[in-house]
Amino acid sequence: MNKIYRLHMGKAKCAVDLGDGSERGEYVSQDYILSRLGRPHRSISLMYCYYPLDEGWPGRASVVHASPEVRHAWGYPYDDYFPYEGGLNGSTEGEPFRFMRDIRSHGQDVTLTLTIDPNVPDEHIAAIARDLRPFGRVFLRINHEATGTWFSFNKRCTYQEVADFFVRANRIIKEIAPNVQTIICIGGIEDPESAEMVKEKEFAQTIPEADIWSVDKYFALHYGWPFDIAEPGGGSYYRHKIRDIYDLTKKSFERFLYLNGGVQKPMVMSELNADGDVTGPYEQAQMVREFCDILEEDNADWFTGFTFYQFRDRGRLGLETEDPNNPEVGIPQPVMETYKEIISRERHLPVMTQGEEIQLPVTLRWGNSEDADGIAIPLHFEKNPVFCEIYFEDDSNLIMEINGRWFYKAPGTKYIDLMSAFYEKPLPGETDLTLKIFAPPAGGENDLTIEDGLYNSYTEIKKIPSIRICFEPIEK
Repeated sequence: MNKIYRLHMGKAKCAVDLGDGSERGEYVSQDYILSRLGRPHRSISLMYCYYPLDEGWPGRASVVHASPEVRHAWGYPYDDYFPYEGGLNGSTEGEPFRFMRDIRSHGQDVTLTLTIDPNVPDEHIAAIARDLRPFGRVFLRINHEATGTWFSFNKRCTYQEVADFFVRANRIIKEIAPNVQTIICIGGIEDPESAEMVKEKEFAQTIPEADIWSVDKYFALHYGWPFDIAEPGGGSYYRHKIRDIYDLTKKSFERFLYLNGGVQKPMVMSELNADGDVTGPYEQAQMVREFCDILEEDNADWFTGFTFYQFRDRGRLGLETEDPNNPEVGIPQPVMETYKEIISRERHLPVMTQGEEIQLPVTLRWGNSEDADGIAIPLHFEKNPVFCEIYFEDDSNLIMEINGRWFYKAPGTKYIDLMSAFYEKPLPGETDLTLKIFAPPAGGENDLTIEDGLYNSYTEIKKIPSIRICFEPIEK
């Protein structure tokens, strides 16, 4: 019988999140992403819009308002994100909720980017808050890039009205769903000679209101996609120096801090990448690596996380590009391997703390991807295995890690082959490893009938699964 120890999973120095679906690509299942990347993220970012007062809603803007006169991605009456199907008189059976359940069952939190018509009455915001209550910790990014000009909320309202709406929405949501953490995403300091942020006067009020501060920064971007091709001398793309992006982001944080009276809050970059349309695939990977190298060299403790935009893209802003013959097929780009290396660095890994030895049965608590109680099972390996697999007798929903690679076990699954943990990282010889097991909520939702169900989910483990390890082929 293997010994069992308590295990706590805590925050990484710099969290890594991942965009999955937007106006540029469809949602990809977490099973596929985990198999490609080998680890879960802190959070998966989904992008939706809510314009329930508009003609054509809840159809997608590019479908119900299709027109040959539209010549840029945000040229429709409302934003061309997937429609948020919840809200007032809505349903939580469709999007984005089925994806949110998939994300949370795989041990990750949800970041919901939601562009909202600032003219909606309070009862719409309250309905969204009620939608989000069962999903544990949710990061909600309301009307992001709010100091820009392209989204519909900026076209139909002044910057002051957009800022006022954020404050109003934040307070309603906090009253109903305190499990939701709000993100204010504005341009920050965009001119190195300026001491103030873009539209600072209007948005200063949002900084103490939000839980998290954010800027979106693309090292290179073809913003004319998909209506033109980036060519030398064209006017629909840009490229910046990585050090300049880093310095402006740091200055933005310092300004956030000043405007919040010196009280620090988490600072993230909610969209980060270099567009391969501008850089090509090789320099795209180099630029992403350069930025993450600077984070390490500078020991940027003020910077608490970034979201890579995105997993699969119809253009060249993804770890995979979408196969034009079949949208369900992704073509890995060079940045895929670069990204896998980055997210395996110690700075970006959750901190594991092993506790005392325990006996079964044991109840595992899942708070969120940065606060969960699991179990650790020490295993001894004579050498690199030929077979390493695990068998279950229950219907638990689990995520597991061994030798740096993570695996997911769905409730109905009875067997998981762990050998892929040793393909890219074979053991050099006799080695002791620890199998780490956590239990996120099986259906992706918390049980709100229990006392602390708004924040925690619990799973009882009565029996340790059977682990089979072999070091030779069955027959030579």
